Amino acid sequence: MPELPEVEITRRGIAPALTGQAITAVHVRDGRLRWPVPRRIGAILKGRVVRQVLRRAKYLLLDCGDGWLILHLGMSGSLRIIEPALPAGPHDHVDWVFGDVALRLRDPRRFGAVLWTEDHVLEHPLLAHLGAEPLSPEFSGELLFRASRGRRVGVKQFIMDHHVVVGVGNIYANESLFRAGIHPGRAAGRVSRARYDKLAGEIGATLQAALAAGGSSLRDFVHSDGASGYFQQQYFVYDRAGEACRVCGGDVRVIRQGQRSTFYCPTCQR
Repeated sequence: MPELPEVEITRRGIAPALTGQAITAVHVRDGRLRWPVPRRIGAILKGRVVRQVLRRAKYLLLDCGDGWLILHLGMSGSLRIIEPALPAGPHDHVDWVFGDVALRLRDPRRFGAVLWTEDHVLEHPLLAHLGAEPLSPEFSGELLFRASRGRRVGVKQFIMDHHVVVGVGNIYANESLFRAGIHPGRAAGRVSRARYDKLAGEIGATLQAALAAGGSSLRDFVHSDGASGYFQQQYFVYDRAGEACRVCGGDVRVIRQGQRSTFYCPTCQR
């Protein structure tokens, strides 16, 4: 699944091509995504100018003046800037045409979303109750410490709770906890303020490192220009069960938490 770095990289890739441009056509080939694509989306958007492209958590928000297009990549989606005449493949579900360029949504598993709202976008039901942005000044160890008091859930599941902090998906939760030296199964309420200060810093550092590396290209994700990221080459623990820890040389282990694989080093993480 594309996580926060991949979504932010997508935003940075598509924003220059779309900002200030009018939508001249919309082609919906298959509107059966996580929620049905609005039937009149073509008529609604034609002629509207994209003023800015923002991101909130893993949602991309296209400001169209008196309304917002909300996009989500789901489990397997990607957005690419293409020539409008490029033939569509079987999983290319929606094109937004901007004159001589187009934005194409490819989503093999169709868990993505294309939504429209004319209300305040941050009050949309999908966005209204989201937690702190991990790369924002509001995010801190103190925020995590206060939110974790009395929580028995494992700290990895806690930092993946989008009501607490957004965009820390499975890959980057594993990597951040390794960097902070915290065992992923430790109860969130039993992590000290000092260790949360360390963890908050490592979450930010891990996400920034992923952005610098172009994100992680796993399964279907590619950049808006078709390029791949390479952060997966830098993983300390994720998807490395049975391999040697890059720090201590011990074996990386894997357990299941909340139906997800959790990778950790029992020597480095306590």
